[in-house]
Amino acid sequence: MLYTLTLNPAIDLFIDTPRLDADVVNRTNSYDVQANGKGVNVSFILQRLHVPNQALGIGGGFTLAYIQQQLSAAGITNDFVDGGGITRINVFAHVQDGPREYKLVNPGPQVTPTARQQLLTKLEQLGRDDTLIISGSFAQGIPANFIGTIGQQAASQHFQFVIDTSYPEVLDALQYHPLLVKPNNVELASWFDQPADIDADHLIELGQELRRRGAQNVLISRGGAGAILVGDRVFTGTAPTITVLNSAGSGDTMLGTFVAGMVTGKAPAANLQMALAAGSDTARSAWITDFQHVPELAAQINVTEVKHSQY
Repeated sequence: MLYTLTLNPAIDLFIDTPRLDADVVNRTNSYDVQANGKGVNVSFILQRLHVPNQALGIGGGFTLAYIQQQLSAAGITNDFVDGGGITRINVFAHVQDGPREYKLVNPGPQVTPTARQQLLTKLEQLGRDDTLIISGSFAQGIPANFIGTIGQQAASQHFQFVIDTSYPEVLDALQYHPLLVKPNNVELASWFDQPADIDADHLIELGQELRRRGAQNVLISRGGAGAILVGDRVFTGTAPTITVLNSAGSGDTMLGTFVAGMVTGKAPAANLQMALAAGSDTARSAWITDFQHVPELAAQINVTEVKHSQY
């Protein structure tokens, strides 16, 4: 079974508006309310690809109840710890005058040590045939080294785990051999005190360093520049030309699509191509892709193997 873990879920309010001016009432064209949080998004993507999964996490209040209702309505089993407080609401505004995109992301509620322990207890059900996907930021009260705590649990219970979070403490969890680590280029560069605009060759070198430290595979997203996969073989993939509407969820879509391909035996190059196409389709949509138009985007993507002599 695949499990997703969201330690800071959210409801995202997506707004489309002609303008956004100060000190006046701004009338919008439309809005959408979406159950969100990176792991929650991954669960929706896996479900749309017909890959069974269960959503785990921690939150609280009426906003958590809404997220659970939406997951259940989509046929996704879910089991969240209610740690009190109110799960956050984020705002994403697409302003046509520009166009511009504004992202207002809140920190999330305070999580108690008791709630953290309840979550770890839920993870005791995982075993050899399971994979846990840890995605996104952590709510207040969950330290960044919680990644290592989960890594220790994965090692003792013999389940696989995937990491998609920006904290540099990811490096400390590599000793537990995650199946996949998915940083973006800026995150990966920051973990090694490198400039954000380092080129593909340097990103490959850093991906190889993650592998030397214990990661089994590394998927590096690069926005409009595409993505890099560093595993037993190295591949680079371009991105199709799109008009971005709402970039929230595009990385989660890429991750969910790629993990689905891994568990169903898709070849790495084809898997990278499909993951890039799906992430791009989400970026040009109000919410995550329904995969209807992903094949036409995939046809625009070139995936190339990088030979060892090139890095």
